[in-house]
Amino acid sequence: MRFSGLRVLREGLTGNRGWTAQWRDPEPQAEYDAVIIGGGGHGLSTAYYLAKNHGMTNIAVLEKGYLGGGNVGRNTTIVRGNYFLPGNSEFYSHSLKLWEGLSEELNYNVMFSQRGVITLFHSDAQRDASARRGNAMINQGDDAELLDRAGLRKLLPYLDYDNGRFPIHGGLLHRRGGTARHDAVAWGYARGADRRGVDLIQQCEVTGIDIENGRVRGVQTTRGAIRAKKVAIVTAGRSGQVAAMAGMRLPIESHVLQAFVSEGLKPVIDHVISFGMGHFYISQSDKGGVVFGGDLDFYASYAQRGNLPMMEHVMEAGMTLMPMIGKARVLRSWGGIMDMTPDGSPIIDKTETEGLFVDCGWCYGGFKAVPASGYALAHLMATGQQHETAAGFRLDRFRSGEGLMDEEATGSQHNLH
Repeated sequence: MRFSGLRVLREGLTGNRGWTAQWRDPEPQAEYDAVIIGGGGHGLSTAYYLAKNHGMTNIAVLEKGYLGGGNVGRNTTIVRGNYFLPGNSEFYSHSLKLWEGLSEELNYNVMFSQRGVITLFHSDAQRDASARRGNAMINQGDDAELLDRAGLRKLLPYLDYDNGRFPIHGGLLHRRGGTARHDAVAWGYARGADRRGVDLIQQCEVTGIDIENGRVRGVQTTRGAIRAKKVAIVTAGRSGQVAAMAGMRLPIESHVLQAFVSEGLKPVIDHVISFGMGHFYISQSDKGGVVFGGDLDFYASYAQRGNLPMMEHVMEAGMTLMPMIGKARVLRSWGGIMDMTPDGSPIIDKTETEGLFVDCGWCYGGFKAVPASGYALAHLMATGQQHETAAGFRLDRFRSGEGLMDEEATGSQHNLH
């Protein structure tokens, strides 16, 4: 079944009786060519590109809950390609290009809105750093515009430009960045993978990984044993726990990152705004809610909820940037589990166990990376070779110290990234 404007009109006029389930609910088979642990954005996109780009259809995605119930549905939906260092910049540039054609690719509206991402700066030194980053983005083939105070005020007149601590001097505008509907991204990839023969197995928790003579043989699940020649761990903040089933200790820590949404308001915020000095970012959803977030809660946890001190910090940062936000009532808050690497950049690689792969350590960049992450991991699983855009995301860089990517220049502590 393909979606189209004509189909929507016809169904609306006939009582919407022609819609069918968007993917099957199959029973797990005894054996697959590949098993992907984790039914979030990265796992579903990996399955989709394995089937589409490499012709592998005897694949299962195993999800302990429901598809899209993890981090892909618990974020602030921001998409951008404004990274600076080689290794990250080409990867996120590739991801942004995939985002731009994703709705057409999947025949599913992921609601990608290129409203523009603006990163503020507050001093001459930060202006220079923004100019340098913008030049790097342009050299990479992406877009960037340096806005002075007057130019920024035309776009964002409601900010507090004369804050005593962080006066706003301007901003770096990335017009191709924006937001997307997180649930639609998961559903679109799930539908696309299912249509190509991939089995999406929900309510199927992996309880063990079978390894024999240094090679993966399959997995143990709450719905029985499943044999597989290749297994990929794509479980976001739970990656460390799942990898431990294979006797691995990954170089990651899991931290809580909170997000918030206000009551529905009239349209006022046309862009995504990043206030780095307060570690605060904000946009407005299509339903009118103001979506915003801040920094990590700074303690290791697997709980999908945060603490009150960080909530207070985020609210203070919002009030500092735009005092008008104080009139809005917070509707709800939630937490996602961030798997943080020491250098703030992800891992997409083979492991020492033959046939076992990992995709983890996305820090703050997980949602925007969904298309390119699946694309690169599928390439690695199918060919045995790293995709050129993800060549720097090697697991062994933390053992050797060679190729570390300190994108934020904050050192080698997990919770600083």
